Amino acid sequence: MAEKVDILFINPGNRSQIYQSLSDEFCAVEPPVFPGLFATYARRKGLSVAILDGPAHNLSAEEIAARALDDYDATLIAIVVYGFQPSASTQNMTAAGEIACNIREGASKAKILMMGTHPAALPERTMREESIDFVCDREGPATLVKTVRALQSGTGDYSAIPSLWWRDGARIVAPRTSEALQEDLDNEMPGVAWDLMSMDRYRSHNWHAFAHIEERTPYAAIHTSLGCPYRCSFCCINAPFGKPSYRMWSPDTVIREIDLLVEKYGVKNIKFVDEMFVLNKSHVLGICDRLIERGHKVNIWAYARVDTVKDEFLDKLEAAGFNWLCLGIESASQYVRDGASKRYSSADIVGVVRRIQSAGINVLGNYIFGLPDDTMESMRDTLALATELNCEFANFYSAMAYPGSALYQSALTNGIALPEKWHHYSQHGYETKPLANQYCSAADILAFRDRAWNTYFTAPCYLDMVRRKFGQNVIEHINRMVAIPLRRKLVEECRAA
Repeated sequence: MAEKVDILFINPGNRSQIYQSLSDEFCAVEPPVFPGLFATYARRKGLSVAILDGPAHNLSAEEIAARALDDYDATLIAIVVYGFQPSASTQNMTAAGEIACNIREGASKAKILMMGTHPAALPERTMREESIDFVCDREGPATLVKTVRALQSGTGDYSAIPSLWWRDGARIVAPRTSEALQEDLDNEMPGVAWDLMSMDRYRSHNWHAFAHIEERTPYAAIHTSLGCPYRCSFCCINAPFGKPSYRMWSPDTVIREIDLLVEKYGVKNIKFVDEMFVLNKSHVLGICDRLIERGHKVNIWAYARVDTVKDEFLDKLEAAGFNWLCLGIESASQYVRDGASKRYSSADIVGVVRRIQSAGINVLGNYIFGLPDDTMESMRDTLALATELNCEFANFYSAMAYPGSALYQSALTNGIALPEKWHHYSQHGYETKPLANQYCSAADILAFRDRAWNTYFTAPCYLDMVRRKFGQNVIEHINRMVAIPLRRKLVEECRAA
């Protein structure tokens, strides 16, 4: 018999579509943190909930829809479209739309709502294009609960619900008001509903577990804050929040969640999903002090900025189990970085990376090729900087005009070609299409990115450093990773032309 629930949360995604063959061994399998937080909120308001996690079980859109229809009798199905890297919501919209279409074709009585970074950035378009009944254009938990209660009342009038787009016959109705952001996170959403998760299915990023590469599970990801106060031109993560903002859970609430993960689920590898964890001194040190006091043997990574890493943080972070910090280095060119609202010097970058490493913490460097002011020369300089820094791992991205970002609005204004389908925003997908600029074509940027990736991970200086730090088994893992080619339709077409 189908389980009757007020809200069924669906985590959409297609691992092979997004990562190609890298999905089998090398990419992370992330727990759906936002559905887990929203489930906790809804439970505390007296509603029954369930979570259906498609990527964890590597399900197709048809299989996810079939399970939603066969296993659950839901009043509201909420398809929650977030990414597992800061701006990666849009790439999951193709799968989300296919899931919604298959549920609708299955003649479910349940209403379907979409929410997340992409739907919040493009709510009216999402309503027009997808087989859904509602879109939430803000954070969502209060909107969700009010929508369920309106459905249960049977009035058919949703006009008083903040941030809810809905249909009145053939007409799309915009919300009159916006949902207020949750400020009392400790009491409203004091953690993820881990009991609804497929805890045996999640695995860390490969680099996150370089010190124990065969132990990537169990794995968890948590928020200790929401939002980001910065305005990077390439980032869309504040779309659901309506503005740059920064709200924190208390250190006591955070440590209770980590206690649960360690003691009940045996989790060792933990990602802090916060867009910017290393920022607020009392928050960072408060969490570190509690972790040190507990003595948990955890392996944590978190995001930082070059200009937020303070020397007084580093010893505490290392002692608390933060073995990795991720820095958005982006470009070697200060001119390019200034255009992306990253105003610090190359000397600052080198100094901060070296201080982090000297404290015994590994660095994940993030680089972007093809930002609006990038040229082939500046991209070569960025690769040279990455090689000089020789971080323990590096992510190389092509610039993308994600909906909700300043780059997206600029691309629309200037008539720059955008991807035709949402999954073409995937960094690792076959049909990916980066943002072209006045100096470089999309194909040139993508081809450079892929060459840079191969150059970095086959460089003797990098492999020697990894061998010394992590051992020969990690070298073998990296060699297997590099041996997997990423096919690129855009590059293939240019070569054939």
